[in-house]
Amino acid sequence: MLPRVEVVARPLKNSFISETDPKTPRQPLPASDGADYLKTVPGFTAILSGGTNGDPVLRGMFGSRLNLLANGAPTQGACPARMDSPSSYVAPESYDKVTVIKGPQTVLYGPGASAGTVLFEREAPRFDTAGAHVDASVMGGTNGRNDENLELTAGNPDVYARVNANKSHAQDYRDGNGQSVPSAWDKWNTDIALGVTPDADTRIELDAGTGNGHARYAGRGMDGVRFKRDSVALRFEKQHLGSVIRKIEAQVYYNAFEHRMDNYTLRATPSGSMAMASDVRRRTAGGRVAATLDSGDNLQWIVGFDAQTNWLDSRSAMGLQSPSALSWTPSAQMTNYGLFSEVTWDASETQRVVAGLRLDRAAATDERATVSASMMSMAQPNPTANATRTRTLPSGFIRYEQTARTMPLTWYAGIGHTERFPDYWELFSPTRGPANSANAFAGIEPEKTTQFDVGAHYRNDAIDAWISAYAGYVEDFILFNYGTGTQSNVSQASNVNAQIMGGELGATWRAGAGWKLGMSAAYAWGRNANSGEPLPQIPPLDVRLNADYTWRAWSVGALWRIVAPQRRYTLHEGNVVGQDFGPSAGFGVVSLHAQYDLDKRTQFSIGVDNLFNKAYSEHLNLAGNAGFGYSGGVAIMEPGRTIWGRLRFRM
Repeated sequence: MLPRVEVVARPLKNSFISETDPKTPRQPLPASDGADYLKTVPGFTAILSGGTNGDPVLRGMFGSRLNLLANGAPTQGACPARMDSPSSYVAPESYDKVTVIKGPQTVLYGPGASAGTVLFEREAPRFDTAGAHVDASVMGGTNGRNDENLELTAGNPDVYARVNANKSHAQDYRDGNGQSVPSAWDKWNTDIALGVTPDADTRIELDAGTGNGHARYAGRGMDGVRFKRDSVALRFEKQHLGSVIRKIEAQVYYNAFEHRMDNYTLRATPSGSMAMASDVRRRTAGGRVAATLDSGDNLQWIVGFDAQTNWLDSRSAMGLQSPSALSWTPSAQMTNYGLFSEVTWDASETQRVVAGLRLDRAAATDERATVSASMMSMAQPNPTANATRTRTLPSGFIRYEQTARTMPLTWYAGIGHTERFPDYWELFSPTRGPANSANAFAGIEPEKTTQFDVGAHYRNDAIDAWISAYAGYVEDFILFNYGTGTQSNVSQASNVNAQIMGGELGATWRAGAGWKLGMSAAYAWGRNANSGEPLPQIPPLDVRLNADYTWRAWSVGALWRIVAPQRRYTLHEGNVVGQDFGPSAGFGVVSLHAQYDLDKRTQFSIGVDNLFNKAYSEHLNLAGNAGFGYSGGVAIMEPGRTIWGRLRFRM
C-alpha cells in the first residue's frame, strides 16, 4: 500500500539525522517550496512574509548557518533582503529524499553549516530491462490553491532519462478573522536528466533545469515578479574500484538565479510613492570531488575537495521603466575552496567513532561603486570599492555512537566546531557595520561556533522514541540592529558573543488495532553574552500531537499543534530578513486528514488545516507592509481554515 499522511518527521538510527520522502502527503497541506516543507521537521520554523518563499530557520539559526543543497549543488538566492530565499527555488515534490543533519556533525557538504545541513536529493534510476515509470499528483484547495507534479522516467540497463515538472498556484488567503492577506503566487519548474550506466558500478548524468514565478508579499515593500532559475550539472560516479577505493564521485555545476522585484506589477502603488523596480542576479559555478576509501573491515574514510565562485549583479529603474533595458552593475564576487576529510571507525559491533576535519579558503570582493547610508538617502562613494577580504577557516567534529546490547537503544555524543565566513547578506545588505568600521563589509568578522550535541533513539515493535539536545557558544555571532523613528530605514550589523541551547524529542506508539499515536516537541534558547539580552528571532516551544487510525484501505488522523508564547525577545534586533517586534501569544491549531488507497497505484488524500479557523500569527513573521494598509509592528496573520485534496498516481 502507498504511504500514509505524514505529520511528524522521524529520525534515522541517529536522532540528529532525519530522512523523509517529499512525495508522501503531509499536513499542513502539501508544500509550495523548501521552507514550507521543512516547517514540518521538528526543530524547523520559517520567517514568513506572505504565502510562499519563506526562509527556513533551524534551532533559531538562520541564513548560511544552514547549508541547503539541491541535487548536490548549493542553492542560494540573489536578493539583498532574501526575498528570493534559497529554499524558494526548491520544489520539494520533485525530489526523492530530504535529509536533515542537525548541528555541526558533518564536513562533507560545504562550508559553514553551524546549525545544520539540508539535502534535497534525487536518486538515480536503475533498469534491469527497458521500461518506464510515472509518478504524478494533482492537488487543489481553498484560496485557489492548485498544484500539479509529474515525474516521468524511462530507460534500459545502459541509459535513462528523467523529466520532473511542477506548477504551483494560489490566490491571496484569508486569515482566521476573514481578512484577505496579500499572498498570491504562481511558480513552475522543469528539470531533465540524461544518464548513462555502462555497468552496475558506473553512472554519468547530465542535468538541466529552469523555472520562474511571481509572489505577492504582505510583509514587504515590493513583490517578487520574477524568480528565474537556470541550472546545469554533470555528475560522475564509479564504485568498487578495488579493495581500497570503494567509490569516486565528481560533480560540476552552474546555476543562475535572476530575481526582479517592484511595487506596481502585483499591487497598486501607494499614493505619493514612486514606482520602482530592481533586478538582482547571482551566478554560481562550482564543483566537488570525493573518494570513499576502505581500510580493513571497520574503517571508512571520505576525502575530497569542493569549490564555488559566486558573481552578484544588480540594476534598478525608477518609474515604470523596465530594468531589462539597463546593463548589469557588479555588486560582489565571493569564492570558497574547501578540503574535507571524514572518518568512520566501527570500533566494535556496538561502538562507532566518527570524526571530520575541513579547511576553507574564503574570499569576497566588494564591487559596489556607491552605497547608501539608508534606504531613503542618496548614493555616495563606497569606501571599500574593489576591496577584497580573505580568510582561512578550520572546522571539525568528533562523535561517539553506541548501540546498547540488551535493548534497542542507540545513543550518541559529539562536539563540533565550525568557522563561518560572513555571507553575502551579512557583508553587503546592512547600511552600517560595527562602530569604527567603514561598513559591514569592512567590519564584520567570521562566526565561530562550538557546539556539543547528544541524543538517543529507542525503537521496538510498538514504540519509536528519540531525543536530541545541544548546547553551544558562538563567538562573533552576526547580529542585525534596526533603528527606530527617523532611523527605521537603517540596519547595522555587528559581532557579539552568544550562548545557545535547546533540543527536540519525539515518539510514536503503535497502540494496536490500527491506532498510532505520536508527538514531537522542539525548543530553542539563545542569549547575547555581551548584553545579557535574549537573542532575537528565536522561536518558542513548539509541540505537535497526532493520532492516526488505519482500517484496510482507509486511514484518518488528527494533528494538534500547540505553540507557547514567546516572551524572550529583544526589540528591533534580528537578521537580514526579520526583527523582534515584541512578545508573541501562544496558540493551538487542530487539523484533520484522511486517505483512501483506490488501488496499489492510486491514492487520494484530503485534509482540513486550522479546523476551527483560529486567528493567529507566528513569532517569526514579518510585519505587514503599509502599502497594503497594515500599521507598523503588526505581524502578518496565518491562513484560516484551509481545505485541500490530493490525488497521486504511480505506475
